Amino acid sequence: MSTSLLKGRMALLTAFTLLLFFITDLHARSLPDFTEMVEKYSPAVVNISTKQKAKKSILERLPPQYQIPDLPEDSPLNDLFRRFFGDPRGGPHGDPHGFEGQSLGSGFIVSEDGYLLTNHHVIDGADEIVVRLSDHREFVADLVGSDPRSDIAVLKIKAENLPVVKINQSRELKVGEWVLAIGSPFGFDHSATAGIVSAKGRSLPSENYVPFIQTDVAINPGNSGGPLFNLDGEVVGINSQIYSRTGGFMGLSFAVPIEIAMNVANQLKTKGYVTRGWLGVLIQDVTRELAESFGLSRPYGALVAQVQPDSPAEKAGLKAGDVILAFNGTEVASSAALPPMVGASPVDKPAKVEILRKGERQTVEVVIGELPEDGGVSLGSAKPGSARGNRIGMIVREISPEEKSQLGLEKDDGGVLVEEVKEGPAREAGIRKGDVIQMINNVWLKDIDDFKQQMKELPSGKSVAVLVYRRNGPIFLALRLPDDK
Repeated sequence: MSTSLLKGRMALLTAFTLLLFFITDLHARSLPDFTEMVEKYSPAVVNISTKQKAKKSILERLPPQYQIPDLPEDSPLNDLFRRFFGDPRGGPHGDPHGFEGQSLGSGFIVSEDGYLLTNHHVIDGADEIVVRLSDHREFVADLVGSDPRSDIAVLKIKAENLPVVKINQSRELKVGEWVLAIGSPFGFDHSATAGIVSAKGRSLPSENYVPFIQTDVAINPGNSGGPLFNLDGEVVGINSQIYSRTGGFMGLSFAVPIEIAMNVANQLKTKGYVTRGWLGVLIQDVTRELAESFGLSRPYGALVAQVQPDSPAEKAGLKAGDVILAFNGTEVASSAALPPMVGASPVDKPAKVEILRKGERQTVEVVIGELPEDGGVSLGSAKPGSARGNRIGMIVREISPEEKSQLGLEKDDGGVLVEEVKEGPAREAGIRKGDVIQMINNVWLKDIDDFKQQMKELPSGKSVAVLVYRRNGPIFLALRLPDDK
């Protein structure tokens, strides 16, 4: 091999090596470095353990004349007596004060004089709450207050000049942004895990007044109550729940937005309880078919299926069949987006609600109330007093006062009872036997005659909204008749 060829290959190899180092260095620089953040803010994260009064053992409930013999410490009978009678030295685990350990979680300090936040479920039912700092000091905390609905609790420890976290607004977060969690998973203090924001404004079945932040940060038992940081080292959420089929992390974790948590904390500190705004409507999503029936260009908003009696919504004139499109100028993307907006609204103050009613947009002013504690035709021979809907595959009849009472309807409520549903548009829409059809295409039904009239006027090839009432409440369904052509 010639010298010039060898030099050329060596130069090419050197250039390739430098390029590889450059790419590797560029890739490393593109990933976030959490080391300074963990070092700076980890001291403000605490470990929380709770204790609960132990129940009396069988030994303590025995009459005075019955005593367990005093056995040597190495006697094999000691384990037997402990299993069935408890430990005579104290609680079931030998605690001389009669306490037994319960939950383990995390929290973080928000003020130098000892106020800190955690989850309600971490301290729920505790008789004693122990807070351990990063310097291993331990304090018995006072419970300032807790709110099960948002899963937020406020604690106070007697200490001064404590390290604190910085607070920011979670609304500035973007999906795909890096976030960091610090907590005590399975009791391993000050463990740091990182990931990205997977989604925002998630509504969970357990709580629809909290627009959760969804992340893929590894969260496990013990992380609950710990902070979620953005890349600027600011707390944007409180890690609260995970979605898991095994009890461990599966890539889905949820955090309470920090502005929700701080609002709850401030109310707990100032008045000891939390108030939320209330409209008094039962709502559902607007599907593509329902959007078509209402004349919307796309499915969005919250469809009112029921207005509760004597509620702010009723007083303002809202009706079943209205689609709430915006609340105080903010678009309602889905039904799940409305409760957090209303809940965060000040009580006894007016709010502007934009609705769609019978194809027309209008704005209604609603004076927000306080959320209560409890939070709710086919072929065949028609029978006398019944009607056939041959076009949709359904048979209905008049509903008796007794049946109304059984279903929880008022005596004056109209509608017809579905007796039979066969193949056809009604079954495809989800209508089933036992449903009470109350409204068709924005027209309330009083009786069979109204139903028959609406059957005649049903348009072909177009979705029509049908309000049905079931034992678990009202719901709108989209009924679509096939095109006659």
